[in-house]
Amino acid sequence: MARPVVVMPDAVAVVTGYLRGALAAAGEPVPVVSRVPNPRPPRFLRVRRVGGIRQTVVSDRPRIDFHAWAETEAAAADLAELARALVAVIPGVRDGVTVYTAREVGGPQWLPDDVTGSPRYAFAAEIHMRGNTFNPS
Repeated sequence: MARPVVVMPDAVAVVTGYLRGALAAAGEPVPVVSRVPNPRPPRFLRVRRVGGIRQTVVSDRPRIDFHAWAETEAAAADLAELARALVAVIPGVRDGVTVYTAREVGGPQWLPDDVTGSPRYAFAAEIHMRGNTFNPS
């Protein structure tokens, strides 16, 4: 008989789905993506997993980078701060995935786009979430 295995969720999919809805509900319906779109919209938020660890046998703690682009430095800072506030309250069940905690590991920083010079702010968080158990029989 096969032992159950735990598969960790796609953390970027969970977080981008949550942020799309939360930003729209906050009156800021901007694209939330995992890659820089082409063509690039004037305002968007990129979410990217840059590491992290398996926290327990059944949970993951991915480190996620958030990059907010906008037309001006102030607008990029505002978008990053709104996303930061929303990430802080992500714990709960998100698209069927239990999210236990969100812990900031890098506060907002001015980080102009190195290719275009476009205004951009970034921050980072670790998001502790539960995996899904299944029997591979």
